[in-house]
Amino acid sequence: MPAAEIPPFRIGSVQYLNAVPLTRGMEDKVIFTTPARLAELLRRDELDAALVSTAEVLLTDRYDILDGIAVASLGEVYSVLLAHRRPLAKLKEIHCHAASLSGLNLLKVLLAERGLKPEFKPLDHPRDAAEHDAVLLIGDPAIDFQRAPHEHEILDLGLAWLELTNLPFVFAVWALRRGIENSTLRQQLRDARDFGVDTLDWIIRNRTEYDYDFRKDYFDWHIHYHLATDEKRAIAKFAELLRKHGLGPVFEPKFVS
Repeated sequence: MPAAEIPPFRIGSVQYLNAVPLTRGMEDKVIFTTPARLAELLRRDELDAALVSTAEVLLTDRYDILDGIAVASLGEVYSVLLAHRRPLAKLKEIHCHAASLSGLNLLKVLLAERGLKPEFKPLDHPRDAAEHDAVLLIGDPAIDFQRAPHEHEILDLGLAWLELTNLPFVFAVWALRRGIENSTLRQQLRDARDFGVDTLDWIIRNRTEYDYDFRKDYFDWHIHYHLATDEKRAIAKFAELLRKHGLGPVFEPKFVS
């Protein structure tokens, strides 16, 4: 087939602010939906690449990880949190925003390391979060919750992970469908990330989510987009703790350049 007739790759990403730099310049080629929906489409081979939770890749032996790119934090992430009105040790149930497999499994690991195993229940809609004693929230709904008046204490999962492991946490990666030739796709994703990082000041100035000061603080201090040695150590540690607490089966990640 002539190169001009090769169909475009099918790429999916999330609608959250933290993912904006990873699809810079290719937004019109991307399907934007929830993390859970992206994982579903990827499992059905309806996407060639998707920005999905790290847990999705570790718990599903179907994908390669694009090396060098991640959505990660070193310490407070601000957009993945447990909001709770009662002490952690007294929580019997936690209502969970079902969007992120990484957030849910990270919370399970963090609590299990404290000897805690509450019941996890679905949260029908993030707008109902304040009605519950304990809720897991991710992405923009987590930001919205923290910026609004509330009576809950906040356990920031990025900070809790750093305190436990002294490592960053990798919340999302580009998962690539195996069995297809995708060198061009990999380069497209690398180019988009590079463009996004290089023009981060433009994104901070021109996006409309929240206010300028918040966007600048969020991108400057809470999120980073590289996947290097420490981030790979963090993924390995996460896999180890998932196995330790019976949250598997867990598969070894495969990175491709």
